[in-house]
Amino acid sequence: MTLVQMQPRSTNATSAGRTVADLMETAGPQVCDDMTVEVALAVMASARTGHLLVCDDSGRCTGLVTHARLAAVRDGSAYSDRVQLRDILGDRGPFTSPVATMAEAGHMMHYSHVEALPVVDEHGSALGVLAR
Repeated sequence: MTLVQMQPRSTNATSAGRTVADLMETAGPQVCDDMTVEVALAVMASARTGHLLVCDDSGRCTGLVTHARLAAVRDGSAYSDRVQLRDILGDRGPFTSPVATMAEAGHMMHYSHVEALPVVDEHGSALGVLAR
């Protein structure tokens, strides 16, 4: 597990000009996509967080999983203790950029039906999380 620490951003910008970087939270726990659902739930509980950022072997962020999503997978009829995070993530994303406006990010969250978005740099490395 890799932890990323970020400095909090100032929220003094005007609401019209706010970017994702102004309001994102620190990245929090990042885990590898080969981690099992059970281990991910344990990491989430010990970190006292509702989500984990998932990265591939090269360190690129591949998505975000929530406690609710992991619990639903664990409680599903097709679940086994060998199910890995990469098995439940599907396609990579959605993500946002730290320079995106809040309107753009809000639009993406609305149409993607997510409560949180990983914020990634141009190389796909996680910088933080934008949550509702």
